[in-house]
Amino acid sequence: MTPNADDYKNEPVRYPALQVVDLQRESASVSESYRNMVISRVNNHCLRLAVFEGEFRWHSHPTSDELFIVVEGCLVIDLADGRELRLTPWQSVTIPASVVHRTRAIGRTVNLCFEELAAETIFLDHPPDGRSPAT
Repeated sequence: MTPNADDYKNEPVRYPALQVVDLQRESASVSESYRNMVISRVNNHCLRLAVFEGEFRWHSHPTSDELFIVVEGCLVIDLADGRELRLTPWQSVTIPASVVHRTRAIGRTVNLCFEELAAETIFLDHPPDGRSPAT
């Protein structure tokens, strides 16, 4: 189950500074089909670890860029303008603030995401150009 905007914004930071974190062990411990957790804080930003299958809802972050780094699987990022970005392990891309997008995992996917801590998220039922959610 994917979070609502408040859940996403209020996800607690799991580890303090100066604590070594085994990201591979963290991802291996996830048994749900969707889990997105804030691992650590970096100034006013955070490192998130997302493990999921399927697709996440269309959304944007009005004030925060997102840097995605895939470490396992294949992550597809659909953009509202019709483009599709496909990332495999050790590939990354930055989605600028306010760009409407959704993520889709091809099988089980693990990615790291750097973004503003407590970034505002605006969820949409479909991209603003009127395409149906299935496209």
